[in-house]
Amino acid sequence: MTTSIDRLECWVLRAPIAEPVANAFGAMTNRPAVFLRLSASDGAWGWGEVFSNFPQVGAEHRGRLATSIFARLLEGFSADEPQAVRTMLEQRTRQMALQCGEPGPFAQITGAVDQAMWDMAARRAGAPLWRHLGGRHGRVRVYASGIGPDKVAEVMLAKRAEGYRAFKLKVGFAPERDRANLQAAREALGDEAVIMCDANQAWQPSNAAERIAALAPMRPYWIEEPLAADQPHEAWSALARNSAVPLAAGENLRGEAAFGEALEAGYLRFVQPDVGKWGGIGGGLSVARQARARGVAYCPHWLAGGVGLAASMHALAGAGFDDGWAEVDANPNPLRERVFPFAIEDGHALLPEGPGLGVEPDLRQLADFIVRT
Repeated sequence: MTTSIDRLECWVLRAPIAEPVANAFGAMTNRPAVFLRLSASDGAWGWGEVFSNFPQVGAEHRGRLATSIFARLLEGFSADEPQAVRTMLEQRTRQMALQCGEPGPFAQITGAVDQAMWDMAARRAGAPLWRHLGGRHGRVRVYASGIGPDKVAEVMLAKRAEGYRAFKLKVGFAPERDRANLQAAREALGDEAVIMCDANQAWQPSNAAERIAALAPMRPYWIEEPLAADQPHEAWSALARNSAVPLAAGENLRGEAAFGEALEAGYLRFVQPDVGKWGGIGGGLSVARQARARGVAYCPHWLAGGVGLAASMHALAGAGFDDGWAEVDANPNPLRERVFPFAIEDGHALLPEGPGLGVEPDLRQLADFIVRT
């Protein structure tokens, strides 16, 4: 029996935080999230989360786009095949996104809808999403992310006490500060600790190799986004040839063709699609298969609320590749902590055995954070 989508509902949330979360291009002074829920004619439902970290004023806009445009497109469409829904939305919104110059927000909402469709499909099957996708187990390697530029050693040691065994440091600030922070992290955690670095597109082709060389003696596991995502492949390839540290990127690529070109060019050792920025779960898994064929590790990016984090982890577990890493924000965020609590065991997150994502946001508990749009 064919089922159809009955309704898209959307909630914009903002949680206050005591300290801004800084990176090389700005800072978050609160933690936003856009959660959406799809309901179908057979009573099934699923959750997704739209990327909305930046700009800080963007969450409300994305929520309005979802309810004013996407809800109308989805109503009555078949709820049986996530891929068909994602393809339809990409085709139907392409000209709209071009007309208003906003391909990012349109792709981000489509990605969240894809998450919700996969959550719905797994709920119908009565299986956790990672198993529904064909994964062997619900145990994924994780790293604590978003650390720095302040209290670097303190935060990493606290996260190690929680069970994390890998950590990612923000760089892309003054060169002296980057070196001092990485040195402090290495001294605090020891020679064997896995420490990644994320430059958030801060460097240029003219200075990126020099900046990486200055950090290389402290043996970072990877350097993430040393260049802007729109730099030509030639610039990335030249940097990879001259870098003693492997390169990671992907959160700011959009479309299977863009990922395919980057992987074909061969400069990445770690590829990082984001379920809330482009492609959702289905697009991410397509990238994972391409990456696997080229010996590149699939490491989904995520730094926001609990719905998207659950989707990101399930995608990694469902891909069935044990060489990847899932990103977990080390900074306080009630929209993650209250929505998707999970256990950490010796550097791995243990995913729930319940159907779908194993996430059901309690909107009453989150009521103080809901923004009326």
